[in-house]
Amino acid sequence: MAKTKKYSGQEVLDMVSHYMTESDALKVKAAYEWAADLHKAQLRKSGEPYIIHPIQVAGILAELRMDTATVISGYLHDVVEDTTATLADVEDKFGTTIAQIIDGVTKISKIQYQNSQEQLAENHRKLLLAMSKDIRVIIVKLADRLHNMRTLGALREEKRRRIASETLDIYAPLADRLGISTIKWELEDLSLSYLDPDKYHSIASQMNMKRDERIRYVEEAVREINDAIKDLELDNVSVYGRPKHIYSIYRKMTDKHKAFEEIYDLSAVRVLTDTIPDTYAVLGAIHSQWMPLPGRFKDYIALPKANGYQSLHTTVIGPGGRPLEVQIRTHHMHEVAEYGVAAHWAYKKNKGSNKEVKVVDKNEQTLNVIQGILELQEDAKNAEDFMDGVQGDLFSDRVYAFTPKGDVFELAKGAGPLDMAFSIHTNVGIKTTGAKVNGRIVPLDYKIKTGDIIEIITSATAKPSRDWLDLVSTRRARNKIKQYFKQLNRNDNIEAGRELLLRNLRETGFDPNQVMTTDKLTQTAETLHYHAYDDMLAAIGYGDVAAPGVANKLTEEIREAQQAAQTAELQRELLEEGHEIKRVETALTQRQKASADDIVIAGVDNLLVRLGRCCTPVPGDPVKGYITKGRGISVHRLGCPNIRAAEIQGQRLVDVQWEDESGLKPNYDADLTVHGENRNGLLNDVLRSINSRTRYVNSVNGHATKNGMAQVSLSIGVKNTEQLTAIMDALNNLPAVYDVERTFH
Repeated sequence: MAKTKKYSGQEVLDMVSHYMTESDALKVKAAYEWAADLHKAQLRKSGEPYIIHPIQVAGILAELRMDTATVISGYLHDVVEDTTATLADVEDKFGTTIAQIIDGVTKISKIQYQNSQEQLAENHRKLLLAMSKDIRVIIVKLADRLHNMRTLGALREEKRRRIASETLDIYAPLADRLGISTIKWELEDLSLSYLDPDKYHSIASQMNMKRDERIRYVEEAVREINDAIKDLELDNVSVYGRPKHIYSIYRKMTDKHKAFEEIYDLSAVRVLTDTIPDTYAVLGAIHSQWMPLPGRFKDYIALPKANGYQSLHTTVIGPGGRPLEVQIRTHHMHEVAEYGVAAHWAYKKNKGSNKEVKVVDKNEQTLNVIQGILELQEDAKNAEDFMDGVQGDLFSDRVYAFTPKGDVFELAKGAGPLDMAFSIHTNVGIKTTGAKVNGRIVPLDYKIKTGDIIEIITSATAKPSRDWLDLVSTRRARNKIKQYFKQLNRNDNIEAGRELLLRNLRETGFDPNQVMTTDKLTQTAETLHYHAYDDMLAAIGYGDVAAPGVANKLTEEIREAQQAAQTAELQRELLEEGHEIKRVETALTQRQKASADDIVIAGVDNLLVRLGRCCTPVPGDPVKGYITKGRGISVHRLGCPNIRAAEIQGQRLVDVQWEDESGLKPNYDADLTVHGENRNGLLNDVLRSINSRTRYVNSVNGHATKNGMAQVSLSIGVKNTEQLTAIMDALNNLPAVYDVERTFH
C-alpha cells in the first residue's frame, strides 16, 4: 500500500499560513492547542496519542485549502463527543458557524452502526442531510473517514471489513459526487485493500513489476507530446504521466472480465494548459501525432460532469502501437478535478483583502447534489426509502440530455422523457403528452442517451396516467406522480383503485363479484393496516400500494381452498388407481404440485411419485426415477447428482416419462437466477416480464453484488420446458440483463 503523508502539528500550521491571513492562522493555532489539551490523556486503538487523529484530519483539510472554519472544525470535530467540552464551549471560543459544523459531524458520529439495514440507512440519511445544510460538514467527515481508513489496521477484521464496505458504498461515491477525486481514489484503494487484500496486493505487485517499463513508456509519450505541441508556442503548459489507481484497474478487470495482462492503459498522460482554446489545440496536435481510438473521446469541457469536472479525454495508439490515455484540461480545471467543491472555499483576493467564499454559487452544477438530497428527504417515507433514492438517483451512472434551447439536464442512467419532464418542473411533468428525441417522436418508455435533444410535448388539459409509475426510473419523478394522485379528489382515487383491483382479479381468473365483497374488503384492509377499505382502495388509486398485492390478500382463502380440493382429488385418484400412499408431503397442501398421473412408470405400480426438489424437473426435461423406502418413486432430471448417488448406493432405477403434456397443469416449479446491471427498475422489469408469461410466481429475491451488479433469484411455476425457455429468452432481452440461468438446489 502506498505510504501516506503523516503531518506534525507544526506542518499543518505552516500549510495554513501560506494561504490564510495571519489572524485566521492564529485562530487555527488556538484550535490546535485547545484540542491538544482536551485530548492529552487519550489514546487511539493503535496506542498513539489521540491528538494525532485531529492533526491528520486538519492536515487533509489544509491540503484541500479549506477555509478557516473547516480546518478548525477538523481539529475540534471529536471534542464534543470524546472530551468534557460542550457545544456551547465551542461556540463561545470559535463562533456559531464552527459550532454548527461540529454539531453536524457529532450527530453523524453518535449513530451506532448496527446490522439493521434501517439503522444503516438512518445513519446515512443524517450524514447526507447534514451535508445539505452546510456542505463543509461532509468535507470534514470525508477527511475524518480518510484518516480512519489509513489507520484501520488496528481494528479487528470484521470491523475493518464493515467500515471498508461502508466507505466504498457511501463515502467514496460522496467524494466523487463532490468532485474531490484526491480523496475518492484513496478511499477506494484503501477499501479494496481490506475487502479483497489478495486481489489488491496482486495488482499492486504486478504494477510494481512493470514499473520501470511503464515509466519508460510514459517518458517517451511525454517527450513526443511535447514535440507535437512545440509549434503551438503555448505558455505555461505542463505534460506529465500519472499511474492508474489500483481500484480502477480492479474494476476494469472485474467489470470487463479481463486479466491484468490484458490491461494496457496502466498509466495515463495529463496535459495542463492556461486556456480552453489551448486544450483543443493540444488535442488536435495529439490526434495528428497518433491515431485516436474510435469511441474513446469524451469532451467534459463542453459537457461538464455534475460535480463540476471538466477535461478532454482521448485514447490514442501511442508509442510502440500501445493504447495511451491522455487527459487535457486547464490548470483551473485541474484544481477543480482534484479538490472539487472544496476548491470553492479557497480564499480569493478582493480589493487587497482576503474574502472567504462560504457557499458555492447556486448556478454551479455542484449544488445539484444538495438540491437532490433535499427533495428526496421531502418525498421519502422512511430512511430506507430515502437511501434507495440517494443511491439510485444521485450515485448511479449519469446521462446528459439537452433541451431544444440547449439547456443541459443530468439524469440517472435508464431515465426516460417523463423523468426529464419532472426534472424540468413538476408542472411540465404533469402536463406531458409525449416527447421527441432528436426531432422524432418516441414512446414514453424510451431510455435517454447522452447527447439526446429532448423536446417534451405538453398540453394544458393533459393529466398523468397511473401507468407512468412503471415508466419512470427516478425517485423524484415517481414521488411527484404519486403526490399528484394522492392530491386528487378522494372519490376519484377510490374509484381508480377499485378499477385497478377489478382488472387485476379478472386477469388472474377470479370473479370480482365473488371476491370483492364488503366483508372480504374490510378484512383485507385490516390485515394491511388501513382503517377502512375505502382507504385501501384510495391508496391503490394514487399508487401507494400495488393492486396485485391487495388482490393476493383478497383471494388468499379461495386459493388455499382450491389447493386443498386439488390435493384431496389427487389423493382420491391415486387410491382409486391402486397406488399405495404412505406419506403425503406437507408441501402438497401448501401449493399445487405435479400429480402422480403426470408420470408414466415402466414396470412399477402402486407407488407414490414425487418430483425431486433438488433439480425441479418440468415436463420436457429428460427424467429418471429410483425407488425409495416408504416414499414411492423419486423422479429427477437426467444428470442430477442424486440419480448417480442412488445408482452407486444400489437403489433400483426406474424408467419414467412424462404423460401427454396436453393435460398437465402449468404449476411445475422452476428456479432461475438473473444477472444484470444494478440499475433502477431492473426488479420491476423482471417481474413484469415474468407476470406476463406465467401466473405462478412463488418467490422473488434480489440483491446487489460486490462488483456493482445485481442478482435476482426467482421461483416460478411453468407448464413445460417450452414455456420456461420462452420466459428465459424474454428475461435475456431486458435492458442491462446479461445472463439468465436455470438453477438447482
